[in-house]
Amino acid sequence: MAQCEQVTPSVDAVISRMRALDTALPARDGVAVFNRVYLAVTEAVDRRIDSGRFADARAAITLDVRFAERYLAAVDAVAKERRPPACWRPLFQMRRHPGVRPLQFALAGINAHIGHDLALAVVDTCRSLRCEPADLEDEFDRVGDLLVSLEERIREDLMPGPDLLQIADPLTHLLGSWSLERARDATWTAARALWALRGLPDVAGEFTERLDTAVGFAGRMLLTPLPD
Repeated sequence: MAQCEQVTPSVDAVISRMRALDTALPARDGVAVFNRVYLAVTEAVDRRIDSGRFADARAAITLDVRFAERYLAAVDAVAKERRPPACWRPLFQMRRHPGVRPLQFALAGINAHIGHDLALAVVDTCRSLRCEPADLEDEFDRVGDLLVSLEERIREDLMPGPDLLQIADPLTHLLGSWSLERARDATWTAARALWALRGLPDVAGEFTERLDTAVGFAGRMLLTPLPD
């Protein structure tokens, strides 16, 4: 791993922001549902960093913070009545819709954050640390493995009761169309492509815009209102 002389950003700062949002937002708000999930993920990453589970703690911290900053920037944009990235718009637009279930909100937020923000966060981290994406692959995989393990818990916590989980239930079909593992694999490919295109800013910008739009479309599908 290339060494960096910059001051390492603080995970505590982004955790504090997310805790403040958790306190301020109504519990049923779609952004609040995702925020609770993401706060749990960030706290789990922080505990693993503190316990030495990451070989390169600075890289893990930088990636974690750069990643979180993109979600918080979307929150700030909406608070200031500006448009967030396309990947986040469905969640903010549908956050109070009574026909969208909590699990849909959680997975739509994860879709936006993993599908778009994580690829850009890898590039941000490489620039900060003056390294290559390959130098971050271990940290990327460890964070991804944690997300996958937590996804199962999220589904258990937020999935409706067994009486609603019939084979014909629309939620069963909707959630079967999206996979965090597939999204994570696609994100790693996107991050490597963006890094390779860093010397071609126009092409990189077009690639990023298309990625943002595609992830936003998937998010809108995940947030399809369902009957009770």
